[in-house]
Amino acid sequence: MPGLLRGVARTAVIAGTATSVSNRVSRRQQGRWAQQEAQQAPPQEAYQPPPPPPAAPAATTMESRIDQLKELATLKEQGVLTDAEFQVQKERILAG
Repeated sequence: MPGLLRGVARTAVIAGTATSVSNRVSRRQQGRWAQQEAQQAPPQEAYQPPPPPPAAPAATTMESRIDQLKELATLKEQGVLTDAEFQVQKERILAG
């Protein structure tokens, strides 16, 4: 029986050592791959949001305002705009 326990203990030590070495090799290899990718990848520039769209030209004539309101109503009927969005845009057109 003591010989059996010694054999089991020896196997456990060998398996533990093999696992430890294997993990260390894996971590080292992952570090090398990450370093290679960092060297090959172009430098990342900071994210810059796209510039805001140009402001719509001010409606100067009553006809252009009416046309804009009709288009706005069409968008609302199609479900593109919510009631709140519709109200905000309508007020913007009427104030312009």
